[in-house]
Amino acid sequence: MDVVSDAIAAVRIGRPSSNRLRVGGAWSARIPAYEGAGFHVVLEGGCWLLPDGGELVRLGAGDAVLLPHGTGHVLASAPLDRDAAGLAVPIERLLAAARPTPPPAPEGPLDGATGPLPVLDGATGPLPVLGAASGPITELLCGKYRLEHSRSHPLMLELPDVVHLPNRVGAHPQLRAAVDLLGGELAVEGAGGALAVPSLIDLLLVYMLRAWLASPRTAAGAGGGSGLGADAPVAGPGAEFGAVGAEPGAGGRWPAALGDRVVAGALRALHEDPARGWSVEELAASAGVSRATLTRRFTALVGRAPMAYLAWWRMTRAAALLQQTADPLDVIARRVGYATPYALSHAFSRQFGTTPGRYRDRMAAHFADG
Repeated sequence: MDVVSDAIAAVRIGRPSSNRLRVGGAWSARIPAYEGAGFHVVLEGGCWLLPDGGELVRLGAGDAVLLPHGTGHVLASAPLDRDAAGLAVPIERLLAAARPTPPPAPEGPLDGATGPLPVLDGATGPLPVLGAASGPITELLCGKYRLEHSRSHPLMLELPDVVHLPNRVGAHPQLRAAVDLLGGELAVEGAGGALAVPSLIDLLLVYMLRAWLASPRTAAGAGGGSGLGADAPVAGPGAEFGAVGAEPGAGGRWPAALGDRVVAGALRALHEDPARGWSVEELAASAGVSRATLTRRFTALVGRAPMAYLAWWRMTRAAALLQQTADPLDVIARRVGYATPYALSHAFSRQFGTTPGRYRDRMAAHFADG
């Protein structure tokens, strides 16, 4: 697979979830921190998002926002400060009220933790309106991806806490199409929807990451060439991702790495066949450059030398296979380029601090508990 697909697949667990809400009047809803990533798409109207420890973000109709690290946040009908955010209604109360047969309750504001439960109002449309239907109405598509952050690819780690993708004419047409399709699927219970909806939510994540990578800020420093000369900073053999020299672009290291022809080609080769017995010479030949050029550019943009990155990726892939499959250790070893289970177990223990078997058991127990 390609780097972005692998970065998602390595951390994804189970099926994503989503809900649609229509809210009117004055309201605010609290979404707690989550072990995964969250997203919202404004289908109608507008609202404000206040992330924990962050700045207010205004969301207009058609805007999409990704919270890749599961940051807790508040959604509200109007700008609010931290004190007001503390009074926000838990999002679960809104979701419970939006179900087909919610318990009756008197109408009231949706912006006080001790206030009345949200109620259904008699507005027209595919969804009932929570709160007052007489004022401005906001319709939201909200969802979550369950992720195992201990296996996060540095591309995912580099994402900011809030990725805001404003709706602009001609911008992100694939993202817009995915949003429209997903909103349509959720509006009706169509045949095959149980398969279509999770697939469209996965597609939405891919398109949000693509849009972030292609945005002017993250694309700074990327392009056909990295501009790295002979004096570009080079990491030591044990350097960690993101710890080498200055950031290659204003938006971070990985947009620049994926925008560099040589580095992107080498990354593609490693991800397409991680089990191959790669050498730096073979990898440089596949990218059409010398060994020295590849090592310099790859290390400066990725943060590790090519073979160090490959060793890290093999272990990350092994961890994902241990959690996502029932394959025996010898099969997983061959899939990630190790000749024997013993060799894999030794390398795995060095990276994760535990044996493959214990890691598998721990992951199974953790996610069985919710």
